[in-house]
Amino acid sequence: MNGKFFTADQKNKEANAMIVSNGIVTWVGKEEDMPPVQGEKYDLEGRRVLPGFIDAHLHPLLLAETSKQLACTPPGVTSISGMVQALKKRLKGQGPDSWIEGWGYDEGKLDEGRAPNRHDLDQAASDIPIVLTRTCTHILTVNSKALEIAGITRDTPDPPGGKIDRDKLGEPTGVLRESAADLVKSKMPVKSLEQKAALLAEYSDTFLAKGVTGITEMMGEHNPIDYYDLYKAARKKGLKQRAALYYNWDAFQQFDLHEPAIFDREQPVYIAGIKLFADGSISGQTAWVNPAFLGDGENFGISTTCQEELLAAGEAAKKYGIQLAVHAMGEQAIDQVVDTFYKKADWLDGAPSVRIEHVSLPTEQALRRAAESGIAFVTQPIFLYAEIESYLNNLGEERSRKSYPVKAILEKGIQVAFSSDAPATAWDDPVNPFVGLEAAVNRKAYNGTDIGQEQGIPLETAVELYTKAAQEVTRIPFVGRLAPGYHADFIVLEKDIFKADKAEISSMNVEETYMGGEMVYQKTRV
Repeated sequence: MNGKFFTADQKNKEANAMIVSNGIVTWVGKEEDMPPVQGEKYDLEGRRVLPGFIDAHLHPLLLAETSKQLACTPPGVTSISGMVQALKKRLKGQGPDSWIEGWGYDEGKLDEGRAPNRHDLDQAASDIPIVLTRTCTHILTVNSKALEIAGITRDTPDPPGGKIDRDKLGEPTGVLRESAADLVKSKMPVKSLEQKAALLAEYSDTFLAKGVTGITEMMGEHNPIDYYDLYKAARKKGLKQRAALYYNWDAFQQFDLHEPAIFDREQPVYIAGIKLFADGSISGQTAWVNPAFLGDGENFGISTTCQEELLAAGEAAKKYGIQLAVHAMGEQAIDQVVDTFYKKADWLDGAPSVRIEHVSLPTEQALRRAAESGIAFVTQPIFLYAEIESYLNNLGEERSRKSYPVKAILEKGIQVAFSSDAPATAWDDPVNPFVGLEAAVNRKAYNGTDIGQEQGIPLETAVELYTKAAQEVTRIPFVGRLAPGYHADFIVLEKDIFKADKAEISSMNVEETYMGGEMVYQKTRV
């Protein structure tokens, strides 16, 4: 009682009191209308309450793993030389058989204005393999030792859907794009299921501190460790978020699909869909674009799938009553997915059968045809906000401003959900929903650059895209709003987000997080 509830329920949008029984909301409304009830009363002291955030596209395991790696992001690292020094410090005390890993570099933010290469990393160590993951997660930079272990030489051909960068003499530079990165990843040591589950469980508290109560795993694998088993093990170790898993298409085909419980959305962990990639990233110049990236005018990015593969994955999704999620950032990739499933994405009732991830540069035709087909878009406002330098370098000012046109997408009647894609963004706090909310409302980058303010949306709409709409797209049942019959997953804010200055949204703090009516996080008060 005595709260300011944003319910995300169109029938009852504002309330100041709520009744929870056995973890379920049984009534929401005005306190004076509250029915007689016996139980514990809690005074919210006039604070703002929102439904728990649902991150419709992220990589929790990778996020948990990178939290233990060297962060190559500002403010800690702002140059390649600084990166080398940080790696040298990291190397102290490492055994001879260890691998050094780092994440998050973005050449647009580095003083040198370029990506690190093998020769840079060799200055840190030449006898221990070093692997740095670019912010987009689609590109690795490795040192000479890692290339040696992976057997990559000047004679190694580019794998399908990938590229090995080479210097003028034809020698690998250490930069591996898209599927070429797998040549090194396949040689890296693998943590056990128990180790990975422990990392996930530990990271659960970070999600709760950001108000995230529902998560998606968008890179589910089957070998060497199955992610369904992994997430169930993490639940036993303390992972509290409800989790919807999307398996990479190759991994899904290896799965034993005879147990219907794995698709049961009522369970806290379940398989929600199949994931495919149609291209790479804007910031890494591997998205399949048209027109070409700035530069020589000949780089249109990388196409990483075909219509036959898309249709085959779609048939499998239809067979098992789950979704197909396709990563597509560039114009050509988005068109390919939309055209493939034009008026064919109809196998699920009351929910999108096909969802396109990121949707950075949709054409007018893609917007119209997606709307006509019921295809949903899952996008990340934090990308432009955090990676503005790379977008301007790769697309130019006008094209950058027109990317991620959320307002136009909504006006077409397309279902939209917000997400972070954490850790795949150049931000030191990548999973924070409030950063995405501010970016969507203001359409200004972190440094104040105008990123298309005409595409800004109201804050109330943005919050709904991270709660109610995210539930409708992900299909995690009975979450995303505060209404009778729904799980009592909600957050209490330190300040009223709807009364704050628009430039302060990203600095909002969660004071308390509840799941099933139980407090699972409380901010330490100073």
